[in-house]
Amino acid sequence: MRILVVGAGVIGSFNAARLKEAGQDVTLLARGGRLADLREHGVVLEDFRSGRRTTTQVPLVERLGPEDDYDLALVIVRRNQIPSVLPMLAQNHCIPSVLFLGNNAAGADEIVQTLGRERVLTGMVNAGGERDGHVVRYIWARGFPILFAELGDRPTLRTQAIVRMFRSAGLPARVVKNVDAYLKTHGAGVPPFAGALYMAGGDIRRLAHMPELLRLFLQGWREALRALRADGTPLRPSATRLVEWIPAPILLLGLRRFFDTRLAVLGGQQHGNAAPDEMKELADELRLILRRAGHPSPACDALFAQVDRAAQAQKPTTA
Repeated sequence: MRILVVGAGVIGSFNAARLKEAGQDVTLLARGGRLADLREHGVVLEDFRSGRRTTTQVPLVERLGPEDDYDLALVIVRRNQIPSVLPMLAQNHCIPSVLFLGNNAAGADEIVQTLGRERVLTGMVNAGGERDGHVVRYIWARGFPILFAELGDRPTLRTQAIVRMFRSAGLPARVVKNVDAYLKTHGAGVPPFAGALYMAGGDIRRLAHMPELLRLFLQGWREALRALRADGTPLRPSATRLVEWIPAPILLLGLRRFFDTRLAVLGGQQHGNAAPDEMKELADELRLILRRAGHPSPACDALFAQVDRAAQAQKPTTA
């Protein structure tokens, strides 16, 4: 299987390197400074837990041409960057399968309208971390597989082939039903968390010791989950319903303890601070769901306002 990985951030780099090391025919699409780093150093991964570093030479391209032939494109970019890669994918008719992995609370309508339903698969990523110069410091565990599916939820020969491809590299993968529900359920917690993080000055360990702000985050998360259910989206995985059922003091204790860890810094703080533009995109998608549900959402309103401010501050100023 010839694979093109579109997106050379943390997760794209991690998966491209692991697939290449397993003997897959992988090409990584990168641009700008990241492309220059990869050309000079290769894909340098550092395991968050052990500190072990590996370097993998993955073939690189900086654009996709109309006649470039791959069996599968893995698109692993920020949610707000998807519109910028769709025209490039649309002008190529040689790639029959395009798997989008990443945050998405709005569904795949825009992607389908551009590429056609028969080409598109969607799913959730399997890793996280940060980039430190040319080094990708990653978090990954076998207990968090790639979850993906055809849009019609039917198992097919190509989904089976993709599962085998990931598993050949030691990357667990599983086809699930209603992957859209998984994506929306995950997305329900991301912008409320980002808003709370920004209100804590971008410091998750500081957030861990701000009980009123932790309560605001939990309230916003619950508002978003309630809106999803009212909008007809089941919570997936179903264990997410525990966020609504477990008494708040117990959840807040767990959040406080987790947020005060190095894992939370790398897995949550770093991406939240690096991607307020993506956080705003997701907040806007959740706003539409909250509006359709018609439930009051004072906590989300306050938290999303912080996301708006952070995204605005991220924009370069012009003279």
